[in-house]
Amino acid sequence: VQLQASGGGLVQAGESLRLSCAASGINFRLYDMDWYRQAPGKERELVAGITTDRSTRYAESVKGRFTISRDNIRRSLWLQMNSLQPEDTAVYYCHVLFRGNDHWGRGTQVTVSS
Repeated sequence: VQLQASGGGLVQAGESLRLSCAASGINFRLYDMDWYRQAPGKERELVAGITTDRSTRYAESVKGRFTISRDNIRRSLWLQMNSLQPEDTAVYYCHVLFRGNDHWGRGTQVTVSS
């Protein structure tokens, strides 16, 4: 399983970013997918998840600002992040639970300046 996240960067508070995750090695359409993030000194936390039938869930801190989506044909996962705040600064990872094991891609850094 390979998950490659991209799209991070340095932005100012209030701006937007769109993260992408390209998946390979799995039958993408059969798996729920998630975005997690980890800020310095903090535990990794779930940001958003999307099921195979496109039901979504979000952390309370990002509801109304972030949108998760997927394209099963392209085997891609996205996270549209609007109204970014300094507390959103973290490394963002895409995640899949595959055959009972957690798989994390290489993360992408998001830094939001105030």
